[in-house]
This record gives sequence, C-alpha cells and structure tokens, in this order.
Amino acid sequence: MRIVNVPKALGDEGTDALVELLNIVSDQTKTDALTLAEEKYERRLSEEAAKFNTRVAEEASRLDRRIAEEVARLETRLAEETAKLDRRITEEVARLDRRVTEEVARLEARFETRITEEVAKLDRRITEEVSRLDRRITEEVARLENRISDVRANLIRWMFVFWVGQIGALTAILFAFFRR
Repeated sequence: MRIVNVPKALGDEGTDALVELLNIVSDQTKTDALTLAEEKYERRLSEEAAKFNTRVAEEASRLDRRIAEEVARLETRLAEETAKLDRRITEEVARLDRRVTEEVARLEARFETRITEEVAKLDRRITEEVSRLDRRITEEVARLENRISDVRANLIRWMFVFWVGQIGALTAILFAFFRR
C-alpha cells in the first residue's frame, strides 16, 4: 500500500524523501514477501511433485506386478483351455473316424449286395440271351440244313439230267461213228 500523506513537520523535501523511502521499503517488503512465498511455493511444489512421482512410481510398480500376475494367470488358463480343446478335438476326430469307418463299411456291404444283385440279373439276362441265341442258331442251322439238302437234291437231279444228256449225246456220237 502506498503512503500518500505524511505530516508536514519534515518539510516538503523531507516528507517527499520519507514517502519515497517508505514506498521503496514497502515495495521491497512486498518483493521479499513474494520471493519468500514463491520460494516456499516452489519448495512445497517440488516436495509434492517428488511425493507424486514417488506415488506414481509405486502405483506403476504395483500395476506392473498386477499385470504380470494377470498375464501369468491368463497364460496358465490359456494353456489349460488349449489342452482341453486339443483333447476335445482329438476325441471328436476319433469319433468321426469311427463313424466314417462304419459308414464306409456299411456302404461297401450295400455296394457288394447291389453288385451281387446286378451280377445275378446280368447272369440271368445273359443266360436268357444265350438260350434265345442258341434256339435261333439251332433254327437257322436246321433251316440251312434243309436248304442244303434241297440244293443237294436239286444238284443231284441236275447232275443226273446232265449225265443222262451226256450219255445220250455220247451214245448218239458213238452210233453215228459206228454206222458209217
């Protein structure tokens, strides 16, 4: 606070000098008080910052430990779950393998039965076709034998006619030769 009024007993110059001195002292006191307050504030701030940093470091360390514990716990659980899943997958694969084997065996039996049935059908059909072809061949052979015998009889008849004609012609030539 500035000093403005001073009693006039000192005179104008003395009063002005005293006011000036008191104002300087007042300003210096304010500056010193502010400096002291600033230093105390900085010291307190440094102490609090150190405490805060220490607390932050402690909390970070505690959180690091807790994170490490949680990670270890989760890794253990992950390993257990992985082992369970591996066992389950192995069991499922074995079950599916048995099921596939049974299904393949059932299909093979069905396939064998069907093949046997189809072979039997084809066997009957082949037998029927062979007997039908055998009858047809027998009929054709009999027809051809009849035709051959007809042709043979016809050939013998024509041979006989030819021989008789030859003998007749030869006899006529001989009669004509001997008559002269």
